[in-house]
Amino acid sequence: MAEDNQPKNSSDFFNITSTSVLPTEEEWTDLLIHSLKTSIMVSIIVVSIFGNLLIIVSVMRHRKLRILTNYYVISLALADMLLAMFVMTFNFSVQFFGRWVFGYFMCDFWNSIDVYLSTVSILHLCCISVDRYYAIVKPLKYNISMTKKVVAMMILGTWTCPSLLLVPIYQGWYTTEDNQIFRENNPDTCEFVVNKPYSVISSSISFWIPCTIMIYMYSAIFKEANRQEKEMFNRHGTALLLHQNNSNGDMLSNSSKTLTLHEMNQETPTKDKNIIKMKREHKAARTLAYAVAPPQILTDSTFGGGRTMTVPEVSTLKRILSMSTEEEALSSGRASE
Repeated sequence: MAEDNQPKNSSDFFNITSTSVLPTEEEWTDLLIHSLKTSIMVSIIVVSIFGNLLIIVSVMRHRKLRILTNYYVISLALADMLLAMFVMTFNFSVQFFGRWVFGYFMCDFWNSIDVYLSTVSILHLCCISVDRYYAIVKPLKYNISMTKKVVAMMILGTWTCPSLLLVPIYQGWYTTEDNQIFRENNPDTCEFVVNKPYSVISSSISFWIPCTIMIYMYSAIFKEANRQEKEMFNRHGTALLLHQNNSNGDMLSNSSKTLTLHEMNQETPTKDKNIIKMKREHKAARTLAYAVAPPQILTDSTFGGGRTMTVPEVSTLKRILSMSTEEEALSSGRASE
């Protein structure tokens, strides 16, 4: 009976009583699983913090990376780093101790900062999709529309708008009366249970509206990218076919062949530059699409489910999207010089 009364919580392994000198086989298994989960969570937190910090430092230290698009990247990295510091760490404590140990107010703080930073991250992805839309679909309007002032206002909006979701949490408007009473009677639990009005408003701001904007932007980007790709390959194929016919035929003189080759040699570098530029212009969109694709990006229960990308969609992204950080960096570097 002594073994049956042993505590099952993982935190109780550190308090072995006199009734059991050595842990049982079941307790050893639970302890091993607990240690493995702890190691994995600590590794994820450390990698998230230092990985995003490395991104921020890299952009700040290298002049060629200081372009408008990377302003979104720096701000997004900051939001993700704060998410790892203030959200993942509290979640780690719950998994480690098996209960909430920080009290009633800190429970509200944890839930609010989780909703806030998750929404900030998603809105950053939405802003990047708008930036890529103007860079690819409307390149002539990009420098006019996406100025430093506009980018700064968009980033400021991504940090201020989600704060509207914090007021109901601290006022207690976000949850049901039953859950409010349960929390007051059980301070060692911290579950984020929301009512229907808050769920609709929060999910709309945090997921549905940004998701709709991103679907529209990337649909236009993919359509334009396919059009440009087909157009360039068609022109390139026509030039190669003309060269082959001129080389195998006897109707043209050697001087005309030399002239044709000379014209093609002048035309090909321009086409190659256009292809390279298009691939570079798609690189940022590919990175963002990989980030948006997994449903795990929406970690909070308020946000609902994500959209899982199919294999053809992923292969299309890999083929089409290869985008512009280097080209914009070089152009901005030349302009600054």
